[in-house]
Amino acid sequence: MRASDKAYASLREDIIEWRLAPGTVLGEVEQSARLGVSRTPVREALGRLTAEGLTTAAGGRGVVVTAISLEDIDELFELRETLEAKAAALAAVRGERRVFEQLHAELLEAPALLEAGDPARHEYYALVGRLDDAIDTAISNSYLAQAMRSLRVHLVRVRRLAADDAARLGAAAAEHASIAEAIASGNPRLAEAATILHLHRSLSHIKNSNLKAGNTSH
Repeated sequence: MRASDKAYASLREDIIEWRLAPGTVLGEVEQSARLGVSRTPVREALGRLTAEGLTTAAGGRGVVVTAISLEDIDELFELRETLEAKAAALAAVRGERRVFEQLHAELLEAPALLEAGDPARHEYYALVGRLDDAIDTAISNSYLAQAMRSLRVHLVRVRRLAADDAARLGAAAAEHASIAEAIASGNPRLAEAATILHLHRSLSHIKNSNLKAGNTSH
């Protein structure tokens, strides 16, 4: 792996996982020392992160990690609904039913998996990731798939803002199961409706969690 790719991957993961919080200044000297690479690869990595919207130039301070406000979340979910609802509908028409039948069966078992505690939650998120990947493959539209992958980078950050409570995770698992079932049945309108319902509930949960926490930064 090239040094710039290594720096990019490390910084990207740290930002997405909130190890580098919004507003953190990413100085080339400090980051090159932390990551064990020279300044040039760090500069290239920061350029890629800025292009993705994860960092931004901040005048004389250099590059900083971008913030996420409630208004940003609204905008992300507007785009998410447009892209994911269309993708689910296309997957219902173009996808292999057996793939989504298997995912549906596994998602039905997810609530029991979630009861096992934190380690099992990673398995649940991996299962949801497999559903995303299956939809990306099924739609046979590289441009739409790329747009959704780019959007998911920011959605992972947003998810960290939400209270990760068991009740919501269980409900989300059932919603994902409904999406997989609708796609497996070959019903594009039902797949689209199931996706929109899931997104509306997810958005309400995220916003309510942040309002309760007093996180209304702009």
